Amino acid sequence: MKRNNKLNKANAYRLSQEVLRNNALAKGVSLIAPETIFLSQDTSFGKNVTVEPYVVFGPKVKIGNNSHIKSFSHIEGTTIEKNVVVGPYARLREGTILKENTKIGNFVETKKSNINKNSKVNHLSYIGDASIGKNSNIGAGTITCNYDGVKKSKTNISDNVFIGSNSSLVAPIKIDKDSVIGAGSVITKNVKKKTLALTRSTQLEVKNYKRKKQK
Repeated sequence: MKRNNKLNKANAYRLSQEVLRNNALAKGVSLIAPETIFLSQDTSFGKNVTVEPYVVFGPKVKIGNNSHIKSFSHIEGTTIEKNVVVGPYARLREGTILKENTKIGNFVETKKSNINKNSKVNHLSYIGDASIGKNSNIGAGTITCNYDGVKKSKTNISDNVFIGSNSSLVAPIKIDKDSVIGAGSVITKNVKKKTLALTRSTQLEVKNYKRKKQK
């Protein structure tokens, strides 16, 4: 009996997915390999949207016109405006808002974050409890350190900001407009506008160093 119930649930789910996919296709959504794409009942698509294979849409997802969702992305509780590119391998969690012309690249995770027009988070980053202004670039390996073990705090990044790769932004913190964060920095204090901020230890070099040989 339990096995039959599981089979019935699986068949019902499969049939419901077929209906949702067909409805999306009928509205003009380009689902590449639709059998690999999973939708929710409330998934909303604009015009001229493309979804590549192996994408999962959880509840409360809205996607605007001319947006492109690349393979192996998981999206839930997210509003995506027009001309946005997501993925591949992106995870967008609840409370994410992507304004028009933004880019979320591979192995990027977002949560409760608002990313404004023309800004990019292209590679290997975690953006949580954050606000990113217009025309800002978040370098590979950037982390918003939003949780101290007790509470979560916000990171505010303004317009025209460049965050160098492998940076940690320890919230609560504000990065003002037109500023630059040097690669490899751990930033713990607010950064004023038109400022370069970086934290790096001095590079140590030992000349003529000989590596130990294995015994």
